Amino acid sequence: MKGGAVDFIEKPFNDELLLDSIRDALNLDDRQRSEQAERAEVAARLAQLTPREMEVMAMVTDGKSNKEIASELGVSAKTVEAHRARVMEKMDASSLADLVKMAMAANVFGDQD
Repeated sequence: MKGGAVDFIEKPFNDELLLDSIRDALNLDDRQRSEQAERAEVAARLAQLTPREMEVMAMVTDGKSNKEIASELGVSAKTVEAHRARVMEKMDASSLADLVKMAMAANVFGDQD
């Protein structure tokens, strides 16, 4: 299994068992490719963000308010709102939950505190 095998079939086996194992392997491959494509898409979107937008995104996905972010960055809340709007647009996120999901999928801010 460590060598990349998905299943192990002992002899003698019937054709249906072999076909089931092949279907399972193909389904697993499909899921893994979809997840990889999603991560690549999120990474491409993240690459469009400026360093400041990345900072704002990290703080937003950490649950901080615009006022808290503004205070930490030494800017106005209006500036934070503008950065936040650009982040949402560049990431093509329809909601904060959507943005958090993307950050988690890309494992972007996993070690922050």
